[in-house]
Amino acid sequence: MPKLSLTMATGTIGKWYKKEGDTVQKDEPVVEIMSEKATYDLEAPASGILRKILVEEGLDVPVNDVLAIIAAPDETLSEADLQSEVGETAEKLEPNIIASPAAKRLAKEHGIDLSNVKGSGPEGRINEEDVQQHIRTSGQATPKVKETIKLTGYRKTSAERLSLSFRTAPHSTVLMEADMSSAEQLHRESGMSYTAILVKAVSEALAEHPMVNSTLEGDTIKIFEEINVGVAVATDSGLIVPVIHHADKQQLVEIDQRIAELSSKARNGKLSKEEISGGTFTITNLGMYGVDLFIPIINPPEAAILGVGKIAEKPVAVNAKVEIRPLMALSLVYDHRIIDGVPASEFLRKIKEKLEERRSC
Repeated sequence: MPKLSLTMATGTIGKWYKKEGDTVQKDEPVVEIMSEKATYDLEAPASGILRKILVEEGLDVPVNDVLAIIAAPDETLSEADLQSEVGETAEKLEPNIIASPAAKRLAKEHGIDLSNVKGSGPEGRINEEDVQQHIRTSGQATPKVKETIKLTGYRKTSAERLSLSFRTAPHSTVLMEADMSSAEQLHRESGMSYTAILVKAVSEALAEHPMVNSTLEGDTIKIFEEINVGVAVATDSGLIVPVIHHADKQQLVEIDQRIAELSSKARNGKLSKEEISGGTFTITNLGMYGVDLFIPIINPPEAAILGVGKIAEKPVAVNAKVEIRPLMALSLVYDHRIIDGVPASEFLRKIKEKLEERRSC
């Protein structure tokens, strides 16, 4: 199992493109890996015969664990060799629960974890009556479940990462509204997306406030040299964060084109390892869904994240007169171990200034 990012601990086996006994060529895609917001095709490290698949589709595997064995056509592998590899991997997978189809169906309908049910059949096999008895004795009276979705792949990785972030990083938030009059005009005249305008403004602000473009490792704050802005994209498989590398060095039109390309790849599950790696700051925009304001969770190991709400027409005081202006709500959530309130406020104010001054590509 490859390590596709700094924080990746496990990956999920998606689809095997080859079956045991098939010939494979070096660099040919062999298996689909789901991890850290993207799908990645793992290529064969050498040509040969796919002698043994050790992990079935849908299972989670720790980084560096063996997934399969490729051998030369004339290479002999003993049964002991195969079993040692199988055993090493199997020890890290959850044990199978023996249950009848009726028992599994009833447990699924009532949302019951079969690992908590005592089986009365041979070798502890769980039957339908065992599940019914569990419901009676536990006093469980839950509604029937229409559908169950296993927390695997993107969703599992995202849940683990965000839970870790919320447990370990003390989150604090500052809020501001930006007048989007200039950005709105630029959007109308050039067709640049608001997300691209945001990425450009954020990358310029990060260049002036490098402490926000950092991470905490142990007792050391490390400030990144590169400014790589991640943009959260909603897909059918969950939230994915493709990265605009060196965003501060790109023109607005280049950023706009790159966002469109990466968003399309994200929704089609075609992002490469490099396109989801190396982020130093994240933007998540829910304005297009009519959200006024929200407080996102920091994308570890980054120091901060920017939440963006919708643009709303509001009355504001301008030169002692009331005018209607398009205002956008911004929420900066930051790791208080790295950044204090004043520098966080200054950084958010700089983003606001960049947005309000934006008049060209």
